[in-house]
Amino acid sequence: MYKNSSGDIITTIAFCHHKGGTGKTTSCLNIAGFCSRAGKKVLVVDCDPQANATTGLGISPESARKNIYDVFMSRIEGFPPVTMTDIICSTESGIDLAPANLDLVGAEPYLYGIASRAEVLRDALVPVRKSYDLILIDTPPSMGQFVINGLVAADHIIVTLDSGSFALNGIGPLFTIFEDIKEDLGKNISVDMAIISRWGEAGEMGGTEQPEEEKRTLMSLLRSLLIPRHEPTEEERIAKKEQEKEHERLAGMLAEIGEKFPDVHTVPYSPEIYEAQKRGMPISHVAPESSAGNAYKAIADEVIQWT
Repeated sequence: MYKNSSGDIITTIAFCHHKGGTGKTTSCLNIAGFCSRAGKKVLVVDCDPQANATTGLGISPESARKNIYDVFMSRIEGFPPVTMTDIICSTESGIDLAPANLDLVGAEPYLYGIASRAEVLRDALVPVRKSYDLILIDTPPSMGQFVINGLVAADHIIVTLDSGSFALNGIGPLFTIFEDIKEDLGKNISVDMAIISRWGEAGEMGGTEQPEEEKRTLMSLLRSLLIPRHEPTEEERIAKKEQEKEHERLAGMLAEIGEKFPDVHTVPYSPEIYEAQKRGMPISHVAPESSAGNAYKAIADEVIQWT
């Protein structure tokens, strides 16, 4: 267990899923944002060659002279030594960043040639851990060495899922990866939390009935008596049935995921997420009171309890 200079536990969290589009980077950055606003010193480590976390914090991947690629390559014979301290930069959000760029793709083949390839990131973080309360690792959508490095370096694991029809299909292979790591490296990987992103995008949970306060008003009662009841069209009846089916699917999905993970959170679809991404800031700094902002704040409040 690591502690910072104040004696607080330093928590390292890896966000993972081998599929793309599950909200790993979005969750990583927005949780980092609310933790930072709560006064925590936060480092985001971008281990994805797509460098979305780097861009999402307002840093151009091409502008970083040294990045996580150089840290990984420093373990390869013949390459210059580069530490995490050499690459960490500050961002406008107040979150520190270990940036990435597309060069990272070229590091993975070299890693297969060294015996300690799974521990490169863990070892690289040791000198900087005491400077932070939280270190959040964004991993790529793959089953390769950068995901393994993130999992081995982490104290806690957050799995991200989308709310689509095939989301549950990816859980089995993910647990297979965890078992392989346990067998090969002796590290027991257990998931602390699952986050389902874009929840309700295809149909909001909860139905379309009027709020109870509205139902109880005299005006509402008068309207129901005086205004002829609208007979739904065939298209409206079909749409309602489709919505009901979607509600049932989401409820079933939530129940099944709840059986597999100890703690499950949902984050609703929110256009403010994309606005924040375009501005290179977490939603905590752009639209904290939005529906997604409130959801991520609740998750961040829980994550802070891990420190």
